[in-house]
Parts: sequence; structure tokens; C-alpha cells
Amino acid sequence: MIDINCDVGEGLDNEHLLMPYLSSCNIACGGHAGDHDSMSRVVSLAKQHQVKIGAHPSYPDRVNFGRTSMTLTHDELRDTIIDQIENLIKVTRQYGVDIHHIKPHGALYNDLVKSKSLAISFLEIISKYKSQYKLYVPFGSIIAEEAHQQGFDIVYEAFADRNYNDDLSLVSRKLPEALITNPELMISHISEMTQHHRVKTISGKLVEIRASTFCVHSDTQNAIDIVKKLHQEFH
Repeated sequence: MIDINCDVGEGLDNEHLLMPYLSSCNIACGGHAGDHDSMSRVVSLAKQHQVKIGAHPSYPDRVNFGRTSMTLTHDELRDTIIDQIENLIKVTRQYGVDIHHIKPHGALYNDLVKSKSLAISFLEIISKYKSQYKLYVPFGSIIAEEAHQQGFDIVYEAFADRNYNDDLSLVSRKLPEALITNPELMISHISEMTQHHRVKTISGKLVEIRASTFCVHSDTQNAIDIVKKLHQEFH
């Protein structure tokens, strides 16, 4: 059994179809998408299906869906990240459930992989939650290394629906090879990671990787069919 997670609350309104096949979810909490109503709806569904709830904070950039890097001061980043997480905390308390983890979104996630200064800043910002929530991070990243050194409870995440470069960065969405949408290819992709702790990169190279949670983006083509197939295969 593996942990299948999905980014949700991002305006697609397909969570009721996804939730039966997920074990954890990452809820947009106002940065790139999401508001009180969407968070409330998705938290309710997560509770109903006993799916672990994660906060999914991002750069405050709805225009670009949080997928464009931004240069913020430490205070600006702190204010938006704390505001987003607290927004979700308020909703979860209304439903009598707890947040399980934090997972940054989009460009923020990718920037934390490679920027030590940003990783240190981000970890300082969320340090108040260190004893309460796990942190989803990619294997071999700067954010993972810094978080481990600081005593965060980290969970290595990999992407079920994305191809990797040799340095374990994700293939750019601008390229046609970025996404994996064939469920059978995805099962092979995940099996390689879970059984052999390696991933076949876009160049055909096998590179070491560790992961115990696997993400499918809710806006990926045929996402519902994908998570259903993965649930059948790995649950």
C-alpha cells in the first residue's frame, strides 16, 4: 500500500470524484487558488473519506496559478504563508479534524528544492508547526536536507504524473514529455520507485530516489481514472 496524494481545492470541483481513491490531499488555501468555501467543501469531503489533510501554500499569485517564481522579502513570504496555513486551520477546526502535513505548491515547491536561503527562510516561517505537522518534500532536495537537519518530520514525495530530469528536477511543463497520463506507464513509474528506489529519467538514466507518498495533480488529464487505477493497483 502506498500513499496517494492529490492537490485539491484548485477550482476544478472534482474532489468528490477523487477522494474515494486518495489517502492524503493538499488543499489550496488562498495563495494560488482557494477560499473559505472551497476549503470547507474539500475538508468536509476529506473527513468523510478519512483522507489526511495537508495545507498547500504557495506564492500569492492567482494569475499564474502559483507556477511562476516570485521575489518576496522574508516578511512578505512569512505573512502570506502563515495566513494561508491559518486559513485552513480555521476550517479544519470547524470540522473537528487536524492538519496532517504541509506541502508547498508550484513554483515555491520547485524554488525550495534548489535555493538554500529560501529553504531556510521557509522553514523558519513554518517552525511553529514543526511539532504538529509533517512536511512533504522531494528526495535529494535542499529543502529536504535543511528540514532534516532542523528536526522536521519529513515525508519524501515523488510525482506519479510527472517525468524527471537526471538531477531529479521535474521536466518543464513547457515540454511535451512533462506529464505522464497513461495509467499503465504511471504504475511502472511508481513501481520502479517503490521496489528499486530509482526513477527512469527522461534521458533513460536510472537515478536513485526515495518516496513514500506519490502525487497526482487534480488538473492532469484523466486524473480520476488515474487515481482509481493506482488505488486498485497499490492499495
